[in-house]
Amino acid sequence: MYPVDVVYTKAPEADYLDAAIVTVLQIHITQPLGDILVFFTGQEEIEAAEEILLQRTRGLGTRIRELLIRPIYATLPSERQAQVFEPTPENARKVVLSTNIAETSLTIAGICYVIDTGFCKQTNYNAQTGMESLLVAPVSQAMANQRAGRAGRTAPGKCFRLYTAWSYKNELDENTVPEIQRTNLASVVLLMKSLGINDLLHFDFMDPPPEKALIRSLEQLYALGALNGLGELTKLGRRMAEFPLDPMMSKALLASEKFGCVEEVMTVCAMLSVNNSIFYRPKDKAVHADNARRGGGGDHITLMNVYNQWVETNYSTQWTYENFVIMRSLKTARDVREQLEGLCDRVEMERTSNRSDHEPIRKAICAGYFYNTAKLDSCGHYKTVKKAQSVHIHPSSCLIKLEEVPRWVVYHELAFTTKEYMRNVVPIKSEWLVELAPHYYKTKEVEDARTKKMPKAVGRAG
Repeated sequence: MYPVDVVYTKAPEADYLDAAIVTVLQIHITQPLGDILVFFTGQEEIEAAEEILLQRTRGLGTRIRELLIRPIYATLPSERQAQVFEPTPENARKVVLSTNIAETSLTIAGICYVIDTGFCKQTNYNAQTGMESLLVAPVSQAMANQRAGRAGRTAPGKCFRLYTAWSYKNELDENTVPEIQRTNLASVVLLMKSLGINDLLHFDFMDPPPEKALIRSLEQLYALGALNGLGELTKLGRRMAEFPLDPMMSKALLASEKFGCVEEVMTVCAMLSVNNSIFYRPKDKAVHADNARRGGGGDHITLMNVYNQWVETNYSTQWTYENFVIMRSLKTARDVREQLEGLCDRVEMERTSNRSDHEPIRKAICAGYFYNTAKLDSCGHYKTVKKAQSVHIHPSSCLIKLEEVPRWVVYHELAFTTKEYMRNVVPIKSEWLVELAPHYYKTKEVEDARTKKMPKAVGRAG
C-alpha cells in the first residue's frame, strides 16, 4: 500500500452527483495522469453521471486530454464490465463510475484518484413488516477508509471526500451494521436448528441479531411446517435444510413433487437465486427491454421461460443480447440448477416435469410462499392478507401492464424503494391458500366477493 492524501470539502455538498462530476473534471484538467474511481450508490446515478460527463467533455473539445468513461455495476453486461480493466491509452485518462462493487470485490490497476460521494445503498430488514428496504445511507468510517485505500494500490494517490472532516469524525458510524442485524434470518435459523442448536434466543452470537427478527423467523418456519410447536425441526424441516435456499423456496421445491413439476420449479428457484439481476435495462432501450419480458402467467413463469428458451437456443449469446438478458446471470442459474438436481436426488425426490400446464407450478410456489399473499381490494389496490398493508406490483413485473390485474397474488419478497413493492409476483386462486395452508388461512379470510366487479387496470405501481 502506498500513502493516500485525503482531501475533504470545506462545507457540506448539497448535490453529491454534481460535485462528483465537477471534481472529475478538475482532476482531469489540473492533476498529473492517473485514472479516477468514483463511488456512486447505483445504476441510475452512474448512468446520469456518464451522460453529464459526456456532454461536458464534448463541450471542452480538444482543449483537454481524452477522458474514457467506464461504468461498472452488477447488472452491466460482462463485455462492458471488461472495459474497466483494459489498459488506459497513453496520454489519456480513464474514469471508472462504480457502485461499492469496487470497494472490496475487485481491484482496478492504475487508479490514482478516488472520489468518495459518502453514500451507499444498504439493505435493511424490518421484522415487523417482513419488508426489505434498499435505501441510500451514509457510509461508515470503515467503508470510507476502504474506498480511500483504492487510490494507493499501485502508487501514491489522492482521495477526494465530498463531505467535511467534521462530518467524517462526528456523523459517520465507525463500522457498518453487521448483515446479521439487518436481514431476514429464516435461513440462518433453519441451518442452526439442523445443526442441533435449539435455544437461539440465548445463543452467543458474535453480533447478536434483534430478538424480534429471530422470533419472526421462528414463526415463519413454524407456519411453513419446518418446526413443530416445541420449536423442534420436523421431518419436512430436515428435508428443507438440505437445500441452500431460502426456506420458502425450499418448501416450494419440495411441494413441486406432489404437483408433478419438480423440473420447472427447480428452474424457477435457480433463476430467483440470481437476485433480480436477470434482465439488463439500458436507458436508451428501456421500452424494448420491458416489452421483451411482458406476459400474463406471472414473473416466476417468465423466469422459467427465459431459462428454457436459452437452453433451447443452445445457450446462445446472441439470444441474450436480443432479449436484454444477462448471460452471466443465466450461467449462474445453470450452475445453481445443477446443484439443486444433485440435492433433489439426495433427498430422493422424483424429478417430475409438466411443461404444458402452468397451474401446478403456481400451486407449488403458493405452497412455499403462502406467507407472502396479497389481495386486490374493492378500490383496486393490493393489501397483504394478514397485515392489510398496502403494497404495489413492482414496475419491472410482467403483470404491470395487464388489462386486468389478478385478484390474488403471492410475491417472492417485499422491497421498499420509493413505495412498498412486491417483487416477482405470480397469480394464484384464493382456494389454494386454505388447501395448502389450512393452519394459516381460514376459509373466511380468503372468501372472494365474486359478485363484485373489479376495476380494470388497477393495482399497478406508479
